[in-house]
Amino acid sequence: MFKPSDHLRVLAGPFALAQLRRQGLQAAQIRAIAGAAGGPKGLILGPLDQFIFGHWLKASSQSMALIGASIGCWRLAAACAPDPTQKLKAFSQAYIEQDYRIPEGQRRPSPSAVSASFADGLAQFFGGLRREILEHERYRLHVMTSRGHEALARAARARPLDLSLAFARAWLANAKSRQALGAYLERVVFSVSGTGLKHVQGQADDGTDAELFLKDYPARQVCLDGNNWLAAFQASCSIPMVLDPVWDLPGAPQGPYWDGGLTDYHLHLNYAALKPGLVLYPHFIDRLIPGWLDKLWSWRHRAGAALDNLVLLCPSKAWVATLPDGRLPDRHDFVRFAHDPVARMRRWRVVVEQAQSLARAFECFTLDPACIAVEPLFHETR
Repeated sequence: MFKPSDHLRVLAGPFALAQLRRQGLQAAQIRAIAGAAGGPKGLILGPLDQFIFGHWLKASSQSMALIGASIGCWRLAAACAPDPTQKLKAFSQAYIEQDYRIPEGQRRPSPSAVSASFADGLAQFFGGLRREILEHERYRLHVMTSRGHEALARAARARPLDLSLAFARAWLANAKSRQALGAYLERVVFSVSGTGLKHVQGQADDGTDAELFLKDYPARQVCLDGNNWLAAFQASCSIPMVLDPVWDLPGAPQGPYWDGGLTDYHLHLNYAALKPGLVLYPHFIDRLIPGWLDKLWSWRHRAGAALDNLVLLCPSKAWVATLPDGRLPDRHDFVRFAHDPVARMRRWRVVVEQAQSLARAFECFTLDPACIAVEPLFHETR
């Protein structure tokens, strides 16, 4: 007998928790959906995405923000397709089938080779969706990137060692505070025309959207348009030292642009500004880590008032234990299986197939909220 709670956990901030206990989760309540960075971990969310965008949200008609970094950006862009179910399936398949030739005597391909492959893949996969993504009738896409300030920009043009040392200094600055990291990296958000995620300190756009940024980090708004959208997609996933940065995006300040997860790994934003609406967050763990460099600082993972109206979906520990090696896929699999990519692809396909149960569990929850006990959202793992 299928038991949804064995597969999926539902966690909620206090406001969202009260709503769910009173009336369950309705598609019409959702005002934003977030997609975290995390590389291959995001593959487990494919079936959930397909159900959410291909079926569940069709019961509603409101516009909503789609906010993504790295693989989260790609997932949400695919959801803007006329047939989101098929496009999201194709996205999972294309992601799994990535393969990079490793030069003789090396452990991994060069950043330039990976970047060139990514650029070609993005153009092929998303190239026919320009209008659907930039002019979607409901969904307003926001792409998170991280722009390097002068120290990182200089290092990015020098030797790989110089860049590694520059990022080490950025890591030390971030250990002091996220504000200190702002001397090295700026959060730059590319948003579809006419929308914006206004910064609470007053860096304004047209004022039509809620203020979704916290005061913890400097931010800049740029229009996502036909001249920069694919470059922004690539920048949002350009992991330092793994891919080259994307330089000087059209319409944006000059400089190197890297993975949006550096500044906004799990998009810990001021979602409470969207109340009384709710924010839906399909995720692969039970907490939000603000920036990629914050992984070690557990006190920064706490769920405060900004997440008051957040509904987080994540796999149970029991479900994760059923996966190959009892773990989520990750980008290190590219190195682990560097000389046997077929084995990696096979394992990842198993993960995606098993993730069908997460979508089934969520569907059960939307029909019968009692089938999964909603938990308060907090920062400790279980």
